[in-house]
Formats: sequence, structure tokens, C-alpha cells
Amino acid sequence: MSSTRYPVMLDLAGRNCLVVGGGAVAARKVRRLSGCDAIVTVIAPDLCEELSIAVSNKLVIWSDERYSAIPDLAHGEKWAFVVAATDHSPTNQRVVTEAERLGIWANNASARNGGAASLPAYRTAGQIGVAVSTNGVHPGAALWLAELLEKQVPAGLVELLDLLVELRDGEELDQMARVDWSRVLDSGTLELVREGQIVEAKERLEACLL
Repeated sequence: MSSTRYPVMLDLAGRNCLVVGGGAVAARKVRRLSGCDAIVTVIAPDLCEELSIAVSNKLVIWSDERYSAIPDLAHGEKWAFVVAATDHSPTNQRVVTEAERLGIWANNASARNGGAASLPAYRTAGQIGVAVSTNGVHPGAALWLAELLEKQVPAGLVELLDLLVELRDGEELDQMARVDWSRVLDSGTLELVREGQIVEAKERLEACLL
């Protein structure tokens, strides 16, 4: 029986992340990390077309060699996250083992459960993120459910959350979390957003926050 995993959302913007591998799987991992504004370095002797384009556009850094060890960063910096995504399982395990020895969280793309750091299926809608994991049982099922849940986000909710961010701009997270969400929904603000009455919705939302 597998242990219960702790879900977490990482802020990787501006942080160094390493992907070992140059194929389609590595490209998917790079795409997702780049979407989080991470600084991505790829180690691989050859690259698939998608990664070659990313390198040409200076979206990722490429080290065109076979993996031998996790490289050191300048000024004593540490890799924020490592992904082992080659087509050779023993190499992936070696990457992850070394990363863990160095105290770096790492994902093993060829391991059923992703290793110590698994990556859930993830879909976004504005400020809303939907992450689903099946603990490695079937990634396709996780992706299907994430896409289904994304479609279930109530109409107008994304825009309503954007209004909340606008009104609460500059406030700390704990202050945002104290907003009585049931009061907001009971006020009819969501219905106003759905009807396109944004000014009225903003005024009503502001009244709920007093």
C-alpha cells in the first residue's frame, strides 16, 4: 500500500530547473516548467524538434552531452527541481538518486509513481488550478479527470476571482483568505458577472469585503 502524498504548488519563477533528456517526454516537462517561468536547462546529446526550437528561441539552455552528473551552478546556487526524462530507466533512476543525495526534489518520468516528486495532471482556468493524481496507477485517467473538472468550473467564477484580486491588490495571502466566500456567493455577485454587469458586480463584491 502506497503512502499518502502531500500536495504542494511550487513557485519556480526565476529558479533554475534541470531536465535530463531530449525527447518528447522531456519536451512536455520543459513546456510545463517554462510555463511557470522557470529557468530551464536541458542535458541531452540530441533534441527533438520541439526542444530544438525552444533552444533556438533561447527559451531553454542546452548542454549537448550525455548525462554524467548533476552540474554545479554558479555562486553556490542550488537547482530548485530536477526531472529525469530520458528513454533509459536506469539513467533516470541515477539522476533522481543523485538529486536526492544533494537534497533536491526530483521527478522520475519513467517511474510508475514519478518517484519522490510526482507531477499531477494539471489544468488552469484563470486563477484556478486543477491538479489530479492517481498515484501513478493511470496518468491518462488523471488527465481525463483534470480536463473534466476544468470544464465544471462555474461560469463567471474566473472573472469573479480576477475582480477579487483587483480589489485586494497588495494584500497579504492571509488577508485574502479571510474573505467570507459564502457571503460573496450569496450576494448575487457571481450572477452579475455572468450577466456582464461588471461595474455592479465590483461594487457588490466591494460591499462584501467591508
